[in-house]
Amino acid sequence: MIRTVASWCEIDGRMNNLELHDFQPRLGSFRDEILKGLAQAQKAIAPKFFYDKRGSELFEQICELEEYYPTRTEIHLLKTYSQEIADLIGQHGLLIEYGSGSSSKVRILLDAFHQPSGYMPIDISFEHMLQASTELAENYPNLDVIAVCADYTQDFQLPEYNKKLVNKKLIFFPGSTIGNLDPTEALHLLKQSISLLKTGDGMLIGVDLKKNPTILNAAYNDSRGVTAAFNLNLLERINNELDANFALDSFRHWAFYNQDQSRIEMHLVSLKEQTVIIEQTPFYFSEGETIHTENSYKYSIEEFQKLAKRAGFDSTHVWIDPNNLFSIHYLQVR
Repeated sequence: MIRTVASWCEIDGRMNNLELHDFQPRLGSFRDEILKGLAQAQKAIAPKFFYDKRGSELFEQICELEEYYPTRTEIHLLKTYSQEIADLIGQHGLLIEYGSGSSSKVRILLDAFHQPSGYMPIDISFEHMLQASTELAENYPNLDVIAVCADYTQDFQLPEYNKKLVNKKLIFFPGSTIGNLDPTEALHLLKQSISLLKTGDGMLIGVDLKKNPTILNAAYNDSRGVTAAFNLNLLERINNELDANFALDSFRHWAFYNQDQSRIEMHLVSLKEQTVIIEQTPFYFSEGETIHTENSYKYSIEEFQKLAKRAGFDSTHVWIDPNNLFSIHYLQVR
C-alpha cells in the first residue's frame, strides 16, 4: 500500500513545503523476516529493524557518547569541507539522504548548498522520519522537503519531483551505515543508487576506517550501556509488534571486532536455556546461543574505492580526519 500526502497545509497552515511518500514495509514484512531470521542455524535479525521510535532515540544517544567517535568525526569533516562539497554540486541540486534520522548532518550541507532545489530524506522508521522532516521543513520554509518512508537497501524508485529545476542529484549516506552491509550487499546498494541517478550525479558517503581494535571495541561497548539498550530494544520491539515473550533480562549485549572479517559484530546472547514464542511459533535457545544483530565493516581507503569502481562510480574526492578514524567519499556516476 502506498500512501501519498501531496502537502500538509490541511494539517498545519504554516507549512506548504512538505510532502510524504510512504513505501514503508508493513507488519507482514517485519514478521516474515523475523521468523525467517530466527529459524536459521545462526539466528539473526537485520539491523534495519533497530530503528523503531525507541531505537532511533537510543541511536541518537549513542552518537553523543564519548567512546563513539564516528558521529563527531564525520560532523567535523562535513563542517570543514561543506563549501567544497557544495561547489561540486553547484546550483539547483536535489539532496537525497539515506537513513535521515534526526537530519542533523544534512543541515550542514543544506546551509552550504547553492540554491538547493529540494531535500528528499529516505528512512525506514516512519514516526522518526515524520518528526525530523516536519522540523526541518519548518526550519527551512523555502526548501521543498519530499520525505520518503522506504527501505533503501531494497530496490525502489524515487517519487517524481518536478516542482523546481534540478541540475544534479546527490545521494548523502552518512554514518558509515554502509558498513552494516556485507561487501556483496554494499555493492548491490551502490549499484541500486546508480539506478536512481544519471551520469554526473554524485553520492557522498561516510566510511569508517580500519584502526586499532581497542578503539573499535570501546565504541560498541560504551560504559553507560546505551549500545546494550539499543541492541536489546530489538527484542522489546518484537514483543510489542509480534506478540512475543522475550524476557530481556535473559539476554545480554555482546560486541567484538572480528579481525579476519574486518568487522564489528553485535550479538544478543541467551543467558540460559529458554524457549521464546512469537505468534505461536516456538524458538529454542541454548545457553550461550546468540542472535547476530549487526555487522559494521571497516575499510581502507583503497578497498572502498575499488568497491565503488565495481559499482560504476568514479571516486573523485575523499576527506579524512587527522587521526585517520573516518572518511567521507565523493563518488560520481560515470
